Amino acid sequence: MNAKHSTLIGKLSLLVVAMFAFGYALVPLYDVFCDITGINGKTASEPVSAEAAIIDTSREITIEFIARPNQQMPWIFKPEVRRMRVHPGEIHIMNYLAENPTGRAIVGQAVPSVSPGQAALFFHKIECFCFTQQYLAGGNDMLMPLQFYVDPALPAQFSTITLSYTLYDVTSQWQDSGQDTESEFGE
Repeated sequence: MNAKHSTLIGKLSLLVVAMFAFGYALVPLYDVFCDITGINGKTASEPVSAEAAIIDTSREITIEFIARPNQQMPWIFKPEVRRMRVHPGEIHIMNYLAENPTGRAIVGQAVPSVSPGQAALFFHKIECFCFTQQYLAGGNDMLMPLQFYVDPALPAQFSTITLSYTLYDVTSQWQDSGQDTESEFGE
């Protein structure tokens, strides 16, 4: 092999490694970018404290709730209410209903999104079923609570916020991590 080929192979190998590293770094970079800008409606994946916020009774915000299972998720998944009017600063609790019509245990994970994306910075979840994976035995149903408030600092241009959850079947990931639904939950 001559020197030109060796140099070219070295450069191409370096390019492949650089492309892999860039692709690997894209997800965390995208998360940071979305957290900073509020784009894509990403909400916090950790609970916030229920600080004593001042309630702004001069404003009402409409919160719309949407729930949809992913195509591979056989659960029935829906909010108890589709729409709620709230004052910024008020703490509210509402439930989502999940039903597993199959004959097998399934572990689900809900991924939230807020629209418009800039309003995500002002929608705070104190407690949410989306913070943890949800186990549901076959043929059972459960209420999954969401406790939230809208920050009174929400800009006046926003009068409606839509909270959407997509529910994914993560049973195989649960089992791949060495956990067994039957022994874990006593079935």
